[in-house]
Formats: sequence, C-alpha cells, structure tokens
Amino acid sequence: MPQPGPYHHGDLRAACLRAARDLLEEDGSAALSLRAVARRAGVSPTAPYRHYADRDALVSAVAAEGYRELAESLAAAHPAPSAPGELASVAVAYVRFALDHPALFRAMFAEPCDPADEARVAATAVITAYLRGIVRDVFPGAAPPDRADALATAVWALVHGLAFLHLDGKLDGSSPEAVAGQVRASVHAVLALPDTAGAGA
Repeated sequence: MPQPGPYHHGDLRAACLRAARDLLEEDGSAALSLRAVARRAGVSPTAPYRHYADRDALVSAVAAEGYRELAESLAAAHPAPSAPGELASVAVAYVRFALDHPALFRAMFAEPCDPADEARVAATAVITAYLRGIVRDVFPGAAPPDRADALATAVWALVHGLAFLHLDGKLDGSSPEAVAGQVRASVHAVLALPDTAGAGA
C-alpha cells in the first residue's frame, strides 16, 4: 500500500509545535524558522503556513505551551501557598523551570511574539492571575487591590530576574540545592523574612 507523501500530516499543528520545540532545544532560537520546522516535521515548506502566518505566530504558539507548562509546575510546587515560605517554594519552581527548559523559557519571554495571539494571551493571563492570587493569599493585608497587584508584579520581577541571572550564568547554578538556596534567600530578604534558605531546598 502506498504511504502518504511528505506533504500530508494527521495533526500538522501539533507536529509543527513539536518540531519547533526540538529545534529550540537543539540549536536555540536562531535555528527556528517555518522552513526549518517544515523540514523537521517532514512536511512541505508551505505546510506550516496553514496554521502560522509567520515566525512570530509560531513562537507565540510555542510560548503558549510553555506558559501552560510553567503554570502546572508552579501549582505542583504548591497548589495554594498561604505563607511566605510557601511562596518561596513557588519561586524555586519558577527558576527551576527556566533552568530545565532554557530555550523554551527564552522563547516565552525574550523572543518577539504576536501580542494578539489568543492562546498566548490566555496562557499568560493564567500565569498572571495565579501569581496575583497567591500574593493576595500570602499577604492578605496588602489592600487595596492595586497595592496587592503592585506587590505581585514586584515579586514576579524578582523571581523572573533570578531566573535569567541563573540562565546567564551570573549566579551559582552548580546544583539544584545551590539554586534553591539562592532563590529562597533572595525572596526571604526582599520580603523581610527570616533567612531559612536551607529549609525545603
């Protein structure tokens, strides 16, 4: 029985996303193009354009997947933190995700994306709502709401900065314990908590 040609695919969108992520992990964002994705997925050079208008749209789809996976990782670290020490555990999970998926993390936050991409906007909103929610729960006295939102932004900026400092080799990433200790100590210091960096690392 003749096999389908290279221009047919049962789930082209999923195949393109898999190919894009493989390329990111192997060669970084410089290797990512619709033509390269088509080659990796084994489809025609024009096939990815059925789902992605351009490279930015493809990167947006990859980023959306990354945001969803990041949200799952944070929730797994602690589904409902209500104390500052538990918030530090979420911060460690955030930085760990960046270190475990460096190319994906950079695509999520450092690559041009389509700001109107619905999947990316929805996935980003989930992360934003999650972070604002846990900060409100951990610091219930941070009312009115605009102050709580500002505090959530500040905490996110701190943890995000720690992630990129580790990714760029500016902080000690020699072991998971070293990373966790630095992240916990930083969160405790900024939030004026007792330094328990070694606990729960």
